[in-house]
Amino acid sequence: MSPSAQDIEFTVYRGSKDYPIIHSGLCGTDEHYRSDDQVLGHEGAGVVHEFGLEVDTLKKGDNVGFGYLQSSCGHCPQCRTGKETFCPQRVMYGMGGFHIRPFASHAVWKETYLFNIPENIADEYAAPLQCGGATVFNALEIYDIRPTDRVGGLGQLAIQFAAKMGCEVVVFSGTDSKKEEVMKLGAQEFYAIKGVIDLSHTRKPINRLIVTPI
Repeated sequence: MSPSAQDIEFTVYRGSKDYPIIHSGLCGTDEHYRSDDQVLGHEGAGVVHEFGLEVDTLKKGDNVGFGYLQSSCGHCPQCRTGKETFCPQRVMYGMGGFHIRPFASHAVWKETYLFNIPENIADEYAAPLQCGGATVFNALEIYDIRPTDRVGGLGQLAIQFAAKMGCEVVVFSGTDSKKEEVMKLGAQEFYAIKGVIDLSHTRKPINRLIVTPI
């Protein structure tokens, strides 16, 4: 059984201009690795301090984010079709780079897996997008979600992405406690389904289901 939230303790150091990594999100996955011999975090945001000779898309001072995926081979069928998270040689959180994660002050990262953060997005909001945001957006992209789709299931970020894409967004949750929130985020329909077996009362079937508990 997982410990309750009040039983989990992390030491988090506030970022500053003196340290490249300014913000880090905290994800449930960090709990899995918190007793391992590694630096935690995979939702980082910071500033480029130095770069190698072959870097050509980033410069010193750029705000960047980095997340779960650290590297991949770059030439397998998965990498060549934008599905590098499925690369057989991928290196993800918990698989490598154990000392260069967002809970540290610095990290050395491949340019390919750093993402420019627009000036109108604060680092503290951009950091969680490196995992929760990237993961669900990847699902929407890989499975070719389009404005004509009626998308159900979802989570807070998926609701916003799908709504902005023009989809018909249907949220399923356990109770009505989050109905007001998700409707403001862009959902068109909401159904509380805890203990419900018959869903015939829904307006019409969905054709895409994203399971991200909310």
